[in-house]
Amino acid sequence: MKVLVRGGGDLASAVIYKLWQSGFKVLVYDLPLPSCVRRTVSFCNAIAEGQWEIEGVCGTFIKELSEIDDCFARKEIPVSTMPEEKLVEYFRPDIFVDATVSKRAADYDKNFADLVIALGPNVMAGRDAHVVVETKRGHFLGRLIYEGFAAPNTGIPGDVDGFTSDRVLRAPQAGRVQHIRAIGDTVEQGEAVCRVGDAVVSAAIPGVIRGLIAEGYQARQGLKIGDIDPRNDLRHCYTISDKGRTIAGGVLEAILHHQAAGEYLNFCGND
Repeated sequence: MKVLVRGGGDLASAVIYKLWQSGFKVLVYDLPLPSCVRRTVSFCNAIAEGQWEIEGVCGTFIKELSEIDDCFARKEIPVSTMPEEKLVEYFRPDIFVDATVSKRAADYDKNFADLVIALGPNVMAGRDAHVVVETKRGHFLGRLIYEGFAAPNTGIPGDVDGFTSDRVLRAPQAGRVQHIRAIGDTVEQGEAVCRVGDAVVSAAIPGVIRGLIAEGYQARQGLKIGDIDPRNDLRHCYTISDKGRTIAGGVLEAILHHQAAGEYLNFCGND
């Protein structure tokens, strides 16, 4: 089965990785300059780097439709910034996954593919998508929603070792991002991590830099540009998170449930 995934950030890449490892043909679409923070575990990083590997799986940036099948032949995931409608016309996906977690209203509906799955709030299950996967940390993370919406966005990051907003770095003003430190570096509270324009952005808590938006990115004021992990475990910088794996499991469950329901209906019809 063929899957088109919109988005190549860390949560999207957890889904991409899970589906690829489960035997699906996965094509990834993202913007030419994605606002990706956890770049080390995001297949969209292939757009800047040409190729990017996550836990042994390689994503390759492509510029031509003919390269899609070439990637599959090499057992690589094609990552594209070509117009999405062009990719849909050529690839004809069985499944469409909106993994952008954009928190905006959907610009698609259930007719986009045989199965349409969305992650997170503001997409209505039963209207915009066949199923929505809960992305809010907590008891319902990864739960499948077949009617209505996922939990609304609170604007407060999930709790990690007792820290929420303090672990997130945000642009204090609009401007170009310049790195002072790198993903994987350990920082103390108050230590400079990057600059946005002429403003220095410092760590509010001690820990390891788990995410940092690309050098040169033109950030708007308030944009999330970095992530400090207070658990201070370097492995967290280069592996898919528990949240990502749970959401990816929900997407795989949705696909298998859809497939099983179709097979059951076909069986009943043949009987």
